[in-house]
Amino acid sequence: MSYDKDETFFKELIRYHISGQLKVAPEHVSERVLKYMGKPRKEVYQRFSKRYAELCKQEGKDQFLVPYLMSSHPGATLRDAIELAEFLRDIHHQPEQVQDFYPTPGSLSTCMFYTGIDPRTMQPVYVAHSAHEKAMQRALLQYKDPKNYALVYEALTRANRQDLIGFGPRCLIRPKGAKPAPKNTHKKSKKR
Repeated sequence: MSYDKDETFFKELIRYHISGQLKVAPEHVSERVLKYMGKPRKEVYQRFSKRYAELCKQEGKDQFLVPYLMSSHPGATLRDAIELAEFLRDIHHQPEQVQDFYPTPGSLSTCMFYTGIDPRTMQPVYVAHSAHEKAMQRALLQYKDPKNYALVYEALTRANRQDLIGFGPRCLIRPKGAKPAPKNTHKKSKKR
């Protein structure tokens, strides 16, 4: 996928039209889900994000990207939501808001939601219809929120991704009953 090589508009946007945050809509990172959404691959968002940071630095501006994300879009499974949660972990972003897919009249996504078929290919599309699975997908995108712990634990277990439950840096949550790591309150003594 190509993008505009002339950065005039991009530079003016950063210089004059952003007051601290720019909201963008990658919506997901799963290649399969993005295809159902009619969106470009996640690498397009990653290139945009990198260039945005570079241009903000050049302008001496401390501005942030706020990605708009969607859970339970037609085609999205628990595994896709986990992939998105891992991406969020890797970019150190915890969204305050996540949009659950909501069918809107006349859209391709709504057609897939109600029929379970991609009308472009006439192939079946997985659709999360149960409120519980939709809640698990949403919770995965906000896995750090303690109120989501039980749903995230269940989703990871159902998807056979217990490798993401533990104490390692790649884990999303700690095991059940694990206490938070103690903060080091002792000052190191200087060697004499």
